[in-house]
Amino acid sequence: MATTKKVTHVEGGSASTPSQQPRWTPTAEAKSAAGKNRMYAVILWVLAVVAEIAAMVILSKKDPEVALTTGQNVLIISILFVDLILLVAGSSFWKNANRLDPPSKASAMFAVQSQAGVIMAAVCFVPVLIQAIIKKAWFVVAAAAIFGVGGGAASADYKPASQEEYAQQSSYVTELMGSNHVYWTKSGTKYHLYDDCQYLKSDRTTEIFEGGTVADAYANNSKIKPEMNSLCSACEKRAAKEKGWTDQQLQEAKDKAIEAAKNGAAVLEGALPAEEPQPEPAPQE
Repeated sequence: MATTKKVTHVEGGSASTPSQQPRWTPTAEAKSAAGKNRMYAVILWVLAVVAEIAAMVILSKKDPEVALTTGQNVLIISILFVDLILLVAGSSFWKNANRLDPPSKASAMFAVQSQAGVIMAAVCFVPVLIQAIIKKAWFVVAAAAIFGVGGGAASADYKPASQEEYAQQSSYVTELMGSNHVYWTKSGTKYHLYDDCQYLKSDRTTEIFEGGTVADAYANNSKIKPEMNSLCSACEKRAAKEKGWTDQQLQEAKDKAIEAAKNGAAVLEGALPAEEPQPEPAPQE
């Protein structure tokens, strides 16, 4: 039964069939959008460093034995607050870029690319913190420490996306449905296989987004975490029931999708491993 709610199509990747995609790769549109987000992030981070330098220039004129005036403290801390805002804003763009075009876990730079915001938090606050300690500007020390820790926490990606994770989930959805095509809502934390899923029928849901792929769902809703559990369990069970699968067969399908993604292999049709071919009987004389 089709849904009666508004279904909005979101431009994105096309739904792939099992033999089309040997491994996950971003669409040209996603890669372009990711590039723009990273550019905005770098610009904001550069401005954050400029703000830090401005605070350090003011601080450099302080005599370690003479306390800063109230006005000087307020000025420096205000500049560091601007530094914090620019840092977090830049990190938000960077994390969004990683959802659009995630790095591979096989890359040596995976941790750096995934947690670039945390690295920038250190860049934006550790130097001024050290200088404030040397200059004995204790109010600035406290502010820099708090802003640095808070900025790092806000900039961290606690569930970083990866090409392997996207490949696993895309493969699994393809195993279940025959194509990589999903639905989601603005505020939901799951993506769905059916537009008439029981959880999409809630009165709180007025609009359903249809983007085509798992990656589109992640790119358009930051509340959906890039992990296997983000697939709606009701949709998963419904798909398995329609295929006549047991729980064991469903788990085997999931394991197969994970293994296929690890190996970069194409997802084959069918959920279960192919049976070994039987030797043809020898012709009788």
